Amino acid sequence: MTLQQLKYVITISKTLNITQAAEQLFVSQPNLTKALNELEKEMNIKIFNRTNKGVTVTRDGDTFLAYARQVIEQAEYMEEVYKGDLIQNPVFSVSCQHYSFAVEAMIDTINSFDANKYNFTLRETQTHEIIEDVTSLRSELGIIYLSSQNEDIILNILKKNNLEFTEVLTCKPHVFLSHTHPLSDKKSLTIKELENYPYLCFEQGEYNSVYFSEEILSSVTKSKTIKVRDRATMTNMIVGLNGYTVCSGINNVSFNGSNMIAIPLNENEYMKIGYIKPLRMPLGLYATTYINNLKRRAQN
Repeated sequence: MTLQQLKYVITISKTLNITQAAEQLFVSQPNLTKALNELEKEMNIKIFNRTNKGVTVTRDGDTFLAYARQVIEQAEYMEEVYKGDLIQNPVFSVSCQHYSFAVEAMIDTINSFDANKYNFTLRETQTHEIIEDVTSLRSELGIIYLSSQNEDIILNILKKNNLEFTEVLTCKPHVFLSHTHPLSDKKSLTIKELENYPYLCFEQGEYNSVYFSEEILSSVTKSKTIKVRDRATMTNMIVGLNGYTVCSGINNVSFNGSNMIAIPLNENEYMKIGYIKPLRMPLGLYATTYINNLKRRAQN
């Protein structure tokens, strides 16, 4: 197996057409096909299914390509560091629940690499989509939380999808509300004290269960509930309606606004916030950098 062969299969996976890949690589189609066949034979794997309309990536091929991209990424970075004659083109993707510190960590990661070109993706999305993104290798990492309510179920789902969870921090749940809210002067709050105010939560589509909810203690019955899809809408409604939501106590003023405060929730519960990734798959350079930034931002 050579780096050149790995570059070949990565290009094929992008075009899903061997003829087009050969043109991009400036090699003949027979030579590209021969290199692919030799690699599949050597590694005892079928990376692509060939059809008259092109190629499709097999399930084993998905995993192999993830490793291949990491090997090429590391090789290019080594050449950049020691030879100084390559231009980095980072490619990295994360799917996450709606955490401002996850956004900050991505900004820090992008700023860590002096690249003329890059392709970074940060998807703030629903919990089940995060799991699907990492399972299908659409994203290298997923950022979620576990609690006593969802931990057994989520860990079982991760196990079935050959994913693993690594904790970044454990925190107590907090109530997020406006600094002008009637309860804003409280040192701590209970669910009982909040029952007359609108409760904001992120909509989870057909997976609207307590196990996929981003908000801890979502199983507690609320008289007023508003579901939203993005963080800005939630913030505006919390301020405009004297509403609240329940999340970690990490409150980034630059993202959430100076009018938002976090008050400890007086409940015997916890939030384990961490990342998920394919089981036994090594972390690439950009994933490692992102995780280090995530840990630092989450502790601030």
